[in-house]
Amino acid sequence: MSLSEIQSRIHSEEKRANRPEGSTQLIAVSKIQPIDRVISVLEEGHRLFGENRVQEAAGKWPELKDRFENVSVHLLGPLQSNKVRQAFGLFDAIHSVDRPKLATTIARIAQEEGHCPEVFLQINTGEEPQKAGVLPARADNFINECKALDLPVAGLMCIPPADEEPSLHFMLLRKIAERNGISGLSMGMSGDFERAVALGATHVRVGSAIFGVRQYD
Repeated sequence: MSLSEIQSRIHSEEKRANRPEGSTQLIAVSKIQPIDRVISVLEEGHRLFGENRVQEAAGKWPELKDRFENVSVHLLGPLQSNKVRQAFGLFDAIHSVDRPKLATTIARIAQEEGHCPEVFLQINTGEEPQKAGVLPARADNFINECKALDLPVAGLMCIPPADEEPSLHFMLLRKIAERNGISGLSMGMSGDFERAVALGATHVRVGSAIFGVRQYD
């Protein structure tokens, strides 16, 4: 599937859902992708990318940002507290703020650095023990804690269980966001991004559908 086809499908779903065209941002998930594939998407004019690991992003994006203007990179994967300062220099947004300790560390370093990436709070909508994110029952408290830390909370993020209907999780995430006055919804991936757009996603995270199957070592 081509980048332009995915963008067209997003716009069609926005129209179907009576949403403004362009209200959903497409994050091209470039983790573990050959650099030539990433450059090809950059050359097509796309400028919003997602990475899962600080170390991989550090080895890739500083040079690419020198070559291509107006590139924005978002961290989608887990963030260790000892990597927060490095993340500040690499990412425009962090989608995986999933625990109070990490939120406190981000707030402290934001004060020291004088700036902060946008923050998305990860909600474990499926209550899966192996997944990061706060449980839905604790989401309101966590959101209030992060706001009290003066973090720039731009939205919420979820990764639905692989064996469940994702729309149920997207609706739950939207409900939590609405009652807390949060507008951003980072939800939907290659297999379900259209359903996410229909339910109000502001950011969809699409990797293999754009770049092809990942090449793991």
